[in-house]
This record gives sequence, structure tokens and C-alpha cells, in this order.
Amino acid sequence: MTRKMQTVIRGEILEEEVVLSLGEVCRLCRLSADELLVMVDEGIIEPMERGPTSHWRFHGTSVRRAHRAVQLRRDLGVNWAGAALALELLDEVETLRQRLWRLEGG
Repeated sequence: MTRKMQTVIRGEILEEEVVLSLGEVCRLCRLSADELLVMVDEGIIEPMERGPTSHWRFHGTSVRRAHRAVQLRRDLGVNWAGAALALELLDEVETLRQRLWRLEGG
């Protein structure tokens, strides 16, 4: 009899209505606060309101975007500015796909 390994994947779906602190985003993304601040400086993610960083709050969608930026850095070796540009272009492609889908009667 062979032994099978079972992998359990635990995840969370974070909607835009979810509001997270800087610390929570750092924990969920496994990033330091300094790395997250660079992401904000590069425009990868945006706090809901500016002010002292201890009061910053982020939409749940920021976690997904931060994960994508980390993935771009890891897989393609781009810097944070390159990741920001790539994400901007990917967002534009998605917007254009949605418009095309609507125009085609989707």
C-alpha cells in the first residue's frame, strides 16, 4: 500500500471592502514595512488616505497586487519600478479585454 501525501492549501479571498492596516498587509504578503513603503512610493499599491504610516489602511485588493509585484521581481528579476510598470500594463490589457468583451456582446 502506498502512502499518499495530502497538501492543504489555505487561502483568503480579499475583497475591496476589506480594510487592512500596514502591518496586516506586511504579514499577509510576507514583506517588511520598508518594502511595502517602496511599493507605495512606486505606485504599486496605494493607501486609502495619506498621513502617518501607522494610520495607513489598504483595500484587500492591495494584497493581491503586492503579491503580483513580488512574483514579477522573483520570476523576472525586475526592480520595484519595473514591477509597477508591468502591473500598470497588465491592468490596461485587462481593461481593454473587458471593453472588447462588452463590445462583442459578452
